Amino acid sequence: MLDFKLFLDPVILTIIAFFIFVVGYFITRVKYINTSLVFLTNVLRSFKKGNIVYRFKELDDIFSNNIFISNYWIEFKNTLVFNEGSTIGNEKLKGINQDTSSIQCTIDSGYFFNEETLINSKLNYKFISAVPTILTGLGPLFTFLHISLAFSRVDFSTQEATITSISSLLASMKVAAMISVVAVGTSILFIILERLLYKNMCKTPLNAFQLEMNKLFDSITSEKFLVELLKESKIQNNSLNNAFTTIPAQMKSAFDKSFKETLVPYLDNLIFSVNKLQENIKKQGSQGILDDLFGSDESEE
Repeated sequence: MLDFKLFLDPVILTIIAFFIFVVGYFITRVKYINTSLVFLTNVLRSFKKGNIVYRFKELDDIFSNNIFISNYWIEFKNTLVFNEGSTIGNEKLKGINQDTSSIQCTIDSGYFFNEETLINSKLNYKFISAVPTILTGLGPLFTFLHISLAFSRVDFSTQEATITSISSLLASMKVAAMISVVAVGTSILFIILERLLYKNMCKTPLNAFQLEMNKLFDSITSEKFLVELLKESKIQNNSLNNAFTTIPAQMKSAFDKSFKETLVPYLDNLIFSVNKLQENIKKQGSQGILDDLFGSDESEE
């Protein structure tokens, strides 16, 4: 029969208290991660790839103000390429991948939003991973400590003392064995609990979040982006070269048009007036022309 009084031993109670504390801490962190991932996934589901470029400011405000993801979101945002007045960070570009999705990322979103960044870093996973080892290690530690203390109290001086010491030693051995059982049992129980909660409350919501993120932002490799950027640069260079080639011809055409429409009629009128003046001089003489222009002194009197 199992003696439940053994569980009242201070060492066993300490191991059980540590187990309860760790389980409570783990469940609290898992619930926080689960709630945050579900909320962020629902936010992403409210956006569509077709309108994300117009509603990006709304998404940016939500994610930038969310403590759970803000640091990784800011880093991810700097890798985005916007096709509508394309930008990388604060740099504006045009004409890159106009035939694909509205916003692309030059680095895959999984680099920023993954198991390490959104789960393990929030969970203090190194400590959680070490808990089974700690619990298992407490078993042999306190078991051998208990046994050593029990042997130190053995007294063979008299027959009565020997009998009493042996009885105490056997009771201590029973407690020592129970310490190892409790330590190993709690360790196994924690491993099972940790695996189930981690998968169902952390890994599954993370996969859903990553799926929604990939639906909104297509990934474009840096090499492909540089090739397209080079292509766009060549197109712009050709446009500039064509502009510089046509500018002299356009200037000549504009000058010829201005000369023909403005200066030539003016010169024609000027020549006509000079010819008319010469004809009048021949007919009336220079004095008559001057009289017509300024009037004679006799007419003024």
